[in-house]
Amino acid sequence: MSDFSLPRTPVPAQLLLTQGVSRPGVVYVMERVAHHDGPETVLEMLNRPEGFFAFRPTDEGDVLLVSKAHTISLSLDRQAPITDPTRLSVARMLGTELVLAGGATLGGWASVELPTHHARLLDYLNASAELFFAVWTHAATHYVNRAHVLYARPLD
Repeated sequence: MSDFSLPRTPVPAQLLLTQGVSRPGVVYVMERVAHHDGPETVLEMLNRPEGFFAFRPTDEGDVLLVSKAHTISLSLDRQAPITDPTRLSVARMLGTELVLAGGATLGGWASVELPTHHARLLDYLNASAELFFAVWTHAATHYVNRAHVLYARPLD
């Protein structure tokens, strides 16, 4: 087996799957990516084309290879989805409530980086074909799998 591997950084997270309860653990992001300075974001990792990601539950020693298709959300404590001050200064905050598969609800804000005339919650949810999108609160950022959202309600 090759000793070559890309350096990865562990990131504490809460994993919610289609079967089961939320579990604490860590996910792994690349320390460097080609398209920007700094490490890969969790959202970028979730939206890579691979169907699985590595998750190490806090209560177990073994790494689980988790299906993205069965991931409802991955949540990080106190980590904003946008940290670049320039991007933040132009982003519009939209309040939303999501009803997820299984009946759970999630309220928070979406940081919308779209033209003003296309900056509704509907536009944000439809702006990308990527599997995951971000909704944040003051306590956490939730990366939600759009395939498991039953409906979203604007709170503005």
